Amino acid sequence: MFKYGIDSLTTEKVMALATGELKGAITDEAIEKVNACRAKVEIMANSDQAVYGINTGFGPLCDVQITAEETSQLQENLLISHAVGVGNPIDKKLSKIMMICKVHALCQGFSGIRLEVVERIIYFIENNILPVVPEQGSVGASGDLAPLSHLFLPLLGEGEFWVKDEIIPAAEVLKQHNLEPITLQAKEGLALINGTQFILAHTIMGIEKMAYLLELADVAGAFTLEGYKGSESPFMEELHTIRPFKGSLEVARHMRRLFEKSQNIASHKDCERVQDPYSMRCIPQVHGASRNAWYHLKELAEVEMNSVTDNPIVLSETVAISGGNFHGQPLAMALDYASIAAAELGNISDRRCFLIIEGKYGLPRLLTEKGGLNSGFMIPQYTTAALVTENKSLCFPPSADSVPTSLGQEDHVSMGSISGRKFNQILGNLDKILAIELMYGAQAVEFRRPNTFSDIIEEAYALIRSKVDKLMDDRILKDDINNMIELVKTKSFRVN
Repeated sequence: MFKYGIDSLTTEKVMALATGELKGAITDEAIEKVNACRAKVEIMANSDQAVYGINTGFGPLCDVQITAEETSQLQENLLISHAVGVGNPIDKKLSKIMMICKVHALCQGFSGIRLEVVERIIYFIENNILPVVPEQGSVGASGDLAPLSHLFLPLLGEGEFWVKDEIIPAAEVLKQHNLEPITLQAKEGLALINGTQFILAHTIMGIEKMAYLLELADVAGAFTLEGYKGSESPFMEELHTIRPFKGSLEVARHMRRLFEKSQNIASHKDCERVQDPYSMRCIPQVHGASRNAWYHLKELAEVEMNSVTDNPIVLSETVAISGGNFHGQPLAMALDYASIAAAELGNISDRRCFLIIEGKYGLPRLLTEKGGLNSGFMIPQYTTAALVTENKSLCFPPSADSVPTSLGQEDHVSMGSISGRKFNQILGNLDKILAIELMYGAQAVEFRRPNTFSDIIEEAYALIRSKVDKLMDDRILKDDINNMIELVKTKSFRVN
């Protein structure tokens, strides 16, 4: 059982909460913190002193004081006016992750929200009642205002929910569950829509996906190197301990495992070739650098998911600090770095695909024995080249840009929401690139038989051949590629 506001979240715990493998609960300790903070807000809401967001307007209207009677309307207007997102709905799992991260932040006792609001969000999580959230509209500072507004409009009976794969008005769904819409009170609208949970949810999804793709890239690289009859010497432990980057050490260790007891590697140990192209012998350095970026992003994301990122932060009955914890820059910059790292995994994979169809070192050109009549594997590399270029175009760092909003009050914004979305787009393309490299690798090792390979490679080869046959004569390869992409998505390829 995960205790909101008390235990520490990790990427793995968030994903487990999202799938229902782990249950979350609000304990007495968290309830006490939430109620204590709410009591402080009540005192400030009824005082004559202007406190931002509690008894004042928002953004450039922070100098307009609101009466106690207008407080509820102010908070509801906040959600309604800020729900201006556009574009396709985000993945339902992202909506759920956003709610999980928001509940954890609210339960830390600095946001001033009522317990009943938190409990309603937990009800949505536990019953898989997932709000519809448009993908575009956040600039990633002052929180992810538009997406979070859409996420929590259903509390008011506004907005929409997913019911299976159908979009249903929130009011109907609340009625089906015998739930009344909530009337927000002082500070609650701000507590809900200030925060980085849209950026964070995309980060968590990307971290989880990239963790597997990093491992898959090592498997794909090993396949290609075996087919190319490359050397295993660039992966020696002694080489990497004298330049001991964490990622490089890990990748080199993976490669050694992937070549363990390989007859094919041993068969050309004393050949006349001196060195392999960079895309093969520099796998630990390149894949390792991408892995280092992933380590960095994961570290920052786990700080963020255990932080309070709304505004103002309530510290006492008289002190509510209007700061900048909602600013998405800490994740935005790291997401842009991770996007480059993911794109580079595809870039080097495409180079290996190109090398293996050149027809060198005993391999037939285009990996077909009947070249001329057949094009063999000529064209799938066009696809990897196109995907690699698309990924490069997605590597422009949104965090390097800023467009002032809110009449200049919010004059520097992170654009981290765009960074998060682009990161996941790049990873989606990387799926496909690595799927094609694995298909190439399986075809290449056919020409190295009767040599055998490591147990891991042999198992991966059998997995590929269960979905894609050896190419003898030209056929429609789109079906093979799609089968490989679906196989990659099962996360069945592993080093460890």
